[in-house]
Amino acid sequence: MNQEFIKELADIVGESNVYSDEVMARHITFRVGGKTKYMVDITGEEELKKVILLMKNYPDIPYYVIGNGSNMLFTDDGYDGLIIKISNKMADVDIHDLRIVAKAGAMLSRVAKLAYEEGLSGMERLSGIPGTIGGAVAMNAGAYGAEIKDIIVCAKVLDRETGEVFVLEKDELYLSYRHSVIMEKSYIVIEVILELDHGKHEDIKEEMDRCTCLRKEKQPIEYPSAGSTFKRPEGYFAGKLVQDAGLAGYTVGGACVSEKHCGFVINKGNATAKDVLDVIEHCQKEVKNKFGVDLEPEVRILTKIT
Repeated sequence: MNQEFIKELADIVGESNVYSDEVMARHITFRVGGKTKYMVDITGEEELKKVILLMKNYPDIPYYVIGNGSNMLFTDDGYDGLIIKISNKMADVDIHDLRIVAKAGAMLSRVAKLAYEEGLSGMERLSGIPGTIGGAVAMNAGAYGAEIKDIIVCAKVLDRETGEVFVLEKDELYLSYRHSVIMEKSYIVIEVILELDHGKHEDIKEEMDRCTCLRKEKQPIEYPSAGSTFKRPEGYFAGKLVQDAGLAGYTVGGACVSEKHCGFVINKGNATAKDVLDVIEHCQKEVKNKFGVDLEPEVRILTKIT
């Protein structure tokens, strides 16, 4: 351990927000993965900027930014660097008429609930996505025909190369299917502004309840996972391809293809990251062999030296 590095991190975010040898399975929804050498909880914009600038003094230490870890997979040998976590300690939400201003660490579900309480419509179909608003914008998260791009006004981001903070308007974000300029440029989302519509509480709740019922009926939400494991190939549905390849229930160790929805690889209990990766790779191989279609993982996979 680099004690000087740890001390400098503590000087920025406070000693209680710095961790060594932290098990990443505790911080991702798959509940698998090894230890990260260092981790910090970010409490605000200034702390984030200072940590990013500090990393320029330690070029041999890689770093990666996560939110709720709902779309992540750490390998069993962990991560030999710094994980910068932006979540509930940087999660303020303010509502001004039709606009919602949310810090990057605010959970999407919480923002949707606050919108409902204010009689604002537009987030109902996104309310069950288990990620932060920052992560949702970075990947243009969506569900049931709705996407973040439908409601976003702008995002304040940090350029990790220059340390500059600036605002990207909606058309500058280049939001498309599970993609944005934030992912391209490796920007870090700090704050997001959304614009919704006035709606009736009963109508908003009815739509949220409908989507919740659909998730419970169609998705294996009772098991740890990272949501949809594969991106949707053009002209196909990933889950249907996996199912038609005869892979429903395919199991390695504690990981398997969900029989409820074959687009999900789930942790049925005590799975390792290697189990999950083996299932993913087998699905890719079989779908390619049978249908000639390449399945690209939607889940982000971090290795020890990523």
